[in-house]
Amino acid sequence: MRLLAIDTALDACSVAVLDRTDGGERVTSACEVLGRGHAERLMAMVGEVMAEAGLPFSALDRIAVTTGPGSFTGLRVGLSAARGIALVVGAPAVGIGTLDALADMARNETGEGCPVFSVLEAKGPEIYGQGFDGDGTPIAAPVAMAAAGFGHELPPGALLAGGGAAKVVAACGRTDLRIAHEAAWPDIAAVVRLGALADPRAHPPEPFYLRAPDAAPARRDEGLLA
Repeated sequence: MRLLAIDTALDACSVAVLDRTDGGERVTSACEVLGRGHAERLMAMVGEVMAEAGLPFSALDRIAVTTGPGSFTGLRVGLSAARGIALVVGAPAVGIGTLDALADMARNETGEGCPVFSVLEAKGPEIYGQGFDGDGTPIAAPVAMAAAGFGHELPPGALLAGGGAAKVVAACGRTDLRIAHEAAWPDIAAVVRLGALADPRAHPPEPFYLRAPDAAPARRDEGLLA
């Protein structure tokens, strides 16, 4: 399998190419922490990583892209690029949740097969969170809720992963909770791993939001019209 992975869901802009053949496996990747400006940098990064991997776009078998939760604009940038490349090369595109990727990172780093609860920072006292079984199967749907409430509902000794993990521990005051990592965005290697395994029919490249975007379309003020 030859797979291109893209993540622009949060502050990082990350790209990776997986080249897996009978002779072995090679992953070529790049990551830049931009905050903003993903649209201006992404396609150049894709070209650079593809060139370093020594593959033409026509060799790609699959495109993987993060679907959220994340920045409204960032998600649109990554998803648009992934869909466009998939259309041109005739390869399927698969969507990978950012919370899924954070949980995969924890399983890969700790080697534990226990449930993982992914947590991302949200505004004010809230977090975005979701639990996964040891094999990566979601325990429940992702939620946007108060960090304290999320922490109080966790099972004893729960393993947390993601940039909102410390926020949950501090808010609920529990000392039995463990933190695998506090990454504020997915490692592109996790997106590669999950993207290679995902069923395109069950993981479409569609944006996933737990909250509506802050920006609202402008409204006409009839009183200002001539």
